Order: sequence, then structure tokens, then C-alpha cells
Amino acid sequence: MALVSRMGIEYPVVIFSKSSCSMSHSIKTLISSFGANPIVYEIDEHPNGQQMEKELKALGRKPNVPAVFIGQELIGGANEVFSLHLKGKLVPLLKSANAIWV
Repeated sequence: MALVSRMGIEYPVVIFSKSSCSMSHSIKTLISSFGANPIVYEIDEHPNGQQMEKELKALGRKPNVPAVFIGQELIGGANEVFSLHLKGKLVPLLKSANAIWV
């Protein structure tokens, strides 16, 4: 789990995604709409993608993408991110991670 964990804490917002996943696209669009610039790892295109996928499954991610780290913490997938947004907690979380300033 070292690879995913290490990559997940390198930037304020990190998204593990698959290029063909519509939920991954929705999460990337939502987070970007607030002005955040997430680092996105497309695991189906990345040379270490199989290892990433295995590590995400070991972290309990089912489905394994999207997997979103904000402020060096694994937030979860689409359900968790959309839930935070609907509760009005996503933007404050992005602010506290220094991913957005406004």
C-alpha cells in the first residue's frame, strides 16, 4: 500500500481514476469546478496501474475508482465525495487542504 499512500499525500487533492469511468469523470469535474487542480492518476493508463488497483482494493475501495485523497487523507469514492458536497462540507475540506482559496 506504500505506492498509493505515498502518491495520495503528495498534493492537496489526488484522484485515482480510470479514463473510461463516468463516476471518475464526474468527481474530477466537481472538484475542478471549485477551482481545485487535482492530480489525477489514470490507473488504466499508468505503468504501475495494476499495483495501484491492488492497493486500492486492499484499502477497502470497492469499486476501486474513483478514490479521492484530500489533505493527505483518503476521503473515499464518488458516494463519499458527493455526500460531502450535499452536506456543504466539500468546499471547507478543500480550503483546509489548501486546494482552493476562495
